[in-house]
Formats: sequence, structure tokens, C-alpha cells
Amino acid sequence: MKLIVGLGNPGARYRFTRHNFGFLVLDRLAADQELNVTQAGFDALWGKGIIAGQNVLLAKPQTFMNLSGKSVRKLTDYFKIAVEDVVVVHDDLDLPFGTIRLKAGGGQGGHKGLISIYDALGGPEFQRVRLGIGKPVQRFAVERYVLEPFTESELPFLPKLLATAENAIIEVISSGIKTAMNKYNGLMNNNLFKEVC
Repeated sequence: MKLIVGLGNPGARYRFTRHNFGFLVLDRLAADQELNVTQAGFDALWGKGIIAGQNVLLAKPQTFMNLSGKSVRKLTDYFKIAVEDVVVVHDDLDLPFGTIRLKAGGGQGGHKGLISIYDALGGPEFQRVRLGIGKPVQRFAVERYVLEPFTESELPFLPKLLATAENAIIEVISSGIKTAMNKYNGLMNNNLFKEVC
């Protein structure tokens, strides 16, 4: 079984903020696959189902971002899921808006949700789907920036980005992270990025 974790902050005020990119992708995936992510427990909203013929567990931690690992650890322990079978979907300041990158292992890049998961699981061996949000002009404004809504110029491109991220996750589930990386990491949305800029 694979655990697909979308990162974000609970509550309506955060729904369309950059830090909730992971929640938005998970909601899209669940809706398209007709899976309910409504069970409350393990400090998360979660649900089980089958995607691409594989058993999956979808989860949205409800602990707020910097404690996401608490929920992920409870889920992996209870359902006996290996760290390598955890896929974390999250926003990434180091990638420009319009870019999606898949990764296995690696550092946390200062992302509080990833740091929490790293600490909770005891290492970086989980897989990631990184969703670019770009960086603020003023470096000191990072915390405010990630909690701001997507701009009016960015919002029209969200459906395409969510669909691409969803397809990448399905590829990870069906074919593995290496195949998915080869297919999607070369697929930077150059035209999209030029339009946004």
C-alpha cells in the first residue's frame, strides 16, 4: 500500500494559499478517482481505495504544516506502510510557479512540513511531488508569502497544474518513482511559465 500525503493547513482561510498546494492536488486526485478523504483520525482526514490497480491511502494532515509528521507517523505505523511507500505532495519555493518535479529522498529545503515528516519517519527516504510556487522578491517575507492566496494571474493555470500533478502521482503508483521522474521531470511547463511571467 502507498500513502499519498497532501500537505497544507486546515481551515477555509488557507484553502487557496500557496502552502495548500498539496491539499488541492489531493482533493483533485480523490475527486477524479471517486475516493472519499473524509474519515477523521490519526490527526488527518483520510480515505482508502484503489488507484491504477494498487491499494492506496490518501491523507491530509490536520495538524497544521509544521506538525505534519505527527500524522504521517501515526498512519505509517497503524497501516504498516514502509517509508519508501510514502509520497508527499507539497509546495516548493525553489521551483518557479508552473513547474512540477518528482524526487525520491533528499533534503527538506527549509520546508517545515518536510522537516516534520523527516524527523517523524527518521530519514528522507519518502518520495515527493514538488509543486513550484516561486519565491517572494523580499527573502524575509517567505512565511507571509506561502500563506498568501495564488494571484489572479496564477489562478487560471491551477487546473492544468493540478491535473499534471495528479497524473504524475498516478504514474508513481502504477509504474514507480523512477519511471514517473523520467516522464514528468523533463516536462517543465515552459510555455505556462512564460505566460505567467
